[in-house]
Amino acid sequence: MTRKRVTERFPWLLPIRQAQRKIFFYVGMRLDKNTYAQTQKKARLAHEIFETDSQMLNQNSGFDMKYQFNKVHNLKLAAKKINGLIIRPGEVFSFCYVTRKADKKEPYRDGLSLVNGEITGEYGGGLCQFSNMLYWMFLHTQLTIVERHGHEVEAIPPTESKYLAGVDATVAEGWLDLKVKNDTTHTYQIVIDFDSKTMYGKILSDSTRCFDYKIYNQSLRYVREKGKVVEKSIVMRQRTSRVSGQTEEERLYENTCIIDYPLPVNIEISEGV
Repeated sequence: MTRKRVTERFPWLLPIRQAQRKIFFYVGMRLDKNTYAQTQKKARLAHEIFETDSQMLNQNSGFDMKYQFNKVHNLKLAAKKINGLIIRPGEVFSFCYVTRKADKKEPYRDGLSLVNGEITGEYGGGLCQFSNMLYWMFLHTQLTIVERHGHEVEAIPPTESKYLAGVDATVAEGWLDLKVKNDTTHTYQIVIDFDSKTMYGKILSDSTRCFDYKIYNQSLRYVREKGKVVEKSIVMRQRTSRVSGQTEEERLYENTCIIDYPLPVNIEISEGV
């Protein structure tokens, strides 16, 4: 039997623990000698580096759709702090740092979130869809990934049918962050927009795009281990110079994630040792 954490045995301690973690989290950032991006500009930089989009409403979640609409509300609140954000040379982007006061004037709503291995409605839930999209965008730039955490468990099927495994990025203020550093001489800008069903993201720059990127799974397999279905994928990145045409292959990492929803019948699941 797994031993319960203190906050699981005494739930009233959880807000105290969360406040404590956030204090140490941001004090650590003050002391780490990084300069964190926080300047927003309405004027757009001239050159588009990458663009993408993400459907916000997941009809296959299996939960009340109110949580999906609450998520849309939360995404738009966070976007007010990120849209137009400038990342200058030497600066670090931190998702938690930028969005830390997004709910100061208007509160987040309860969206779906994974808590202690279970999906539940939680204040501010759903923001991982934002960090997922940003991470995907960053992978298509020269920005250096400093911190990224994959989800340990995927409990809801993906919204889009075209699914690339292992390119998610979960965040939890005080615990987990998404950070990238601008080690280039170029300035970057994040642009976010919405329509009724879709969130759109762009990375702009003050100079033209130097490279074209392709992110792909070198391998993807599903293994049953201790009664759980585990997704194991290797994430690769191909970078092609727009000047010389030279192409480089980079193995980014191997990603492991428990899949806690029924997979399509055509997916092969092997038995682990």
